Amino acid sequence: MPISSRAALLVIDVQNDFIPGGQLPVPEGEQIVPLINRLASQFRQVVIAQDWHPSGHISFASSHLGRQPYDVIELPYGAQTLWPNHCVQASVGAEFHPELDLPHAQLIIRKGCNPDIDSYSAFLEADRSTTTGLTGYLKERSIDTVYMVGLALDFCVMFSALDARAAGFNVCVVLDGCRAIDLDGSLAAAIARMQEAGVSLIQSSDVR
Repeated sequence: MPISSRAALLVIDVQNDFIPGGQLPVPEGEQIVPLINRLASQFRQVVIAQDWHPSGHISFASSHLGRQPYDVIELPYGAQTLWPNHCVQASVGAEFHPELDLPHAQLIIRKGCNPDIDSYSAFLEADRSTTTGLTGYLKERSIDTVYMVGLALDFCVMFSALDARAAGFNVCVVLDGCRAIDLDGSLAAAIARMQEAGVSLIQSSDVR
């Protein structure tokens, strides 16, 4: 699958808190970093998404009396899984993995910045109406295909892939460049949802 000049690589949430040892670790999350570095060198257009929560974010279990991480509550925009405190703005946990090497990335797009709305997707926040601006950025650069890697496959990668498809992009998720949390069958459900939406699920060996 040759890389078009109209393709971009979106690197999602490769941050310390999502790496084993962090506050919300994705199993084997550190293992994708060398692959992402190699893959990114093949792209002229690279964008990085970064979870960037204020303290006391509504998605944190600690913000809700009596609640525990992974409880699900109803918020004005719908069901919300509650998470351990993670990727708090300007914290070490919010920093990118120290071995992530993407010097030619043109844009870092921060998400989850609104204290009252979560944002898994790099395109659209959880209220499904507040945009991040990434769609416009990519379209103004004549990008029509978005490749995705990062963490976690069954949450932020999946929602980014679905929203990119809905915005009209061709989307390829590089499976060996991702890792999943797999919370109560979330990985299988994510794979099914992406396939149904027309997302191409590929391996890094398919990109050349």
